[in-house]
Amino acid sequence: MHQLFEFLLRQRNLLLFILLQVISLWSVFTYNNYQHTLYFNTTNAWAASILSTRQEVASYHQLRDINGELALENQKLHQQIFQLQEQVQQKADIPVFFSKAALDRYKPIACKVIDQSTRNSQNYLTIEKGSQDGIKPGMAVISSTGVVGKVISCQENLSLIVSVLHTSNTISAKIKSSGELGYIKWPGYQPEVAELMDVSKYKKVVKGDTIVTSDYNAVYPPNVPIGIVAKVGLQDDGTFHDIKVMLLTHFSTLRYVYVIENKFAGQQAKLEQAKPKID
Repeated sequence: MHQLFEFLLRQRNLLLFILLQVISLWSVFTYNNYQHTLYFNTTNAWAASILSTRQEVASYHQLRDINGELALENQKLHQQIFQLQEQVQQKADIPVFFSKAALDRYKPIACKVIDQSTRNSQNYLTIEKGSQDGIKPGMAVISSTGVVGKVISCQENLSLIVSVLHTSNTISAKIKSSGELGYIKWPGYQPEVAELMDVSKYKKVVKGDTIVTSDYNAVYPPNVPIGIVAKVGLQDDGTFHDIKVMLLTHFSTLRYVYVIENKFAGQQAKLEQAKPKID
């Protein structure tokens, strides 16, 4: 304590100078309108700048939560779309005794992609939901723009998806305008382009046609977009079209997907496995 007093005593002139300077500055900015206004505007500008920067930083850190909320909202919208499609189909073709359970046949589950590949001949994705979330092998996986793949294995919290970008994976498809059937197969290069196979050369196919999942698909709901016809030619044997399809799903930037639960899948599988023999 004694040393503190000695220090203050030694520095009394400097401390007195600083005190007088503070009093002078306070008097200038308090009793002069111009200086007072300048000080007020400057401090307000600094405060506004600091608050703006703070808000931008907070907004950036909230983007992950916002993206998750958007994915859940899209999940609800997808389910409404499936229900509306079933209602339209029911009014157009299905008899009056058709089960109302068909309106809730498809249920989308929003999932975040945590790993994926696009440069191999056999590509996969990993999502952060699994069996405890109701996901099972064989379920379809789509994005907000089109088909992604199907679930092949599950753990409690994670699932593995075989991508459309897999040389052994095929998808039953059709040309939306004509209903002509074929199947989609990825040739193993260019992650943006697949091929539509087994479409007869006598069938009309034009550049710009939309390719969607077929009505006879055991995995995917019908009419899910797959891609757009980018090129039409003839295969070497001259029997089928050589059709290049520009995929609508951008796999390299894929962040969220939707696993589609088909509530009739179990019934369909049991029915088809127990086909009666006809004498």
